[in-house]
Amino acid sequence: MAQVLVTGISGFIAKHVALQLLRAGHDVVGTVRDASKAGPVKDTLVRHGADHNKIRFVEADLTGDDGWADAVAGCDYIQHLASPFPLAQPEDREALVPEARDGMLRVVKAGLDAGAKRIVVTSSLAAVMYHPKFKGEFEAGPEAWSDPEWKALSPYIISKTRAEQALWALLDERGERDRATVINPGLVLGPSLDERIGTSLSVVEMLLKGAYPASPPLRFPTVDVRDLAALHVAAMDSPNTGGQRLLAAADTVSMQEMALILADAFPAFAKKIPTKELPAWVVRLMAIFDKNLKSITADLGRKRIAKTAYVTEKTGIAFRPAKEAIEAAAESLIEYGVVKPPR
Repeated sequence: MAQVLVTGISGFIAKHVALQLLRAGHDVVGTVRDASKAGPVKDTLVRHGADHNKIRFVEADLTGDDGWADAVAGCDYIQHLASPFPLAQPEDREALVPEARDGMLRVVKAGLDAGAKRIVVTSSLAAVMYHPKFKGEFEAGPEAWSDPEWKALSPYIISKTRAEQALWALLDERGERDRATVINPGLVLGPSLDERIGTSLSVVEMLLKGAYPASPPLRFPTVDVRDLAALHVAAMDSPNTGGQRLLAAADTVSMQEMALILADAFPAFAKKIPTKELPAWVVRLMAIFDKNLKSITADLGRKRIAKTAYVTEKTGIAFRPAKEAIEAAAESLIEYGVVKPPR
């Protein structure tokens, strides 16, 4: 069995990746920005069946060099999932690029220099599917790239695109493209392993709470976190995945479709869930006054579909329907008391 570094191990996806690695018998080294997070993460993993003797933690932050040499030392593989995610979009389009790009390159360089056999990097479909040439309903594969110069893009999408472009440029410069695999997931839903859910399931949370009068007309290629974690593990040592971008999504669902799924599966919440859809023109009008709404205008009128058949062929990982991921996300939110049934 191998020793595997999992960066940002306290995150929603990273905990699932770590758990699947531990269940497979690997030793896991997890990075945390704050050492106080290590105990709760370990407790969660052990509660779900992991061997506590096979987990250890290193304190390291993407914004600095301290800790990374210790983190990568002796690791056969690296699963790089740590990434900044803004709670609000900044005014400067490029403001998020330095942290997203430089943190990723810091980890990848350390891993390559330490002799890691493969580095699996979590990017996003945000780096694939946002180009003005993509209109209406369309399919995109691993050869597609978002256009960071497109004025409609949010700083977050720009940062994910530029960071991944910088990664491939580094690998090509070093002639080591095959030592990395990039995974580009869509909207990640599914069950949480503990009550520390963060923002990962916020779309489902807002629908259950009735935070919108009607559902915004947005459509998301969606993937279950359990399948995404399995893909990370499969990509780690597969001979077919070096130097590849692996898109990760099942079906593309609208927020209205999510709302209808939730209303059917959780009837106690049905009266609160917004099953009607807002017209796109209303959202565009509101976006004039709300910069966070402005960041979603590039999604209006588009249905993005990820080509993933090749991913299943290369790795054997098939993606379960989005409906299962949506329902599992809601079950976690209810189980951990994030949302409570209306009285």
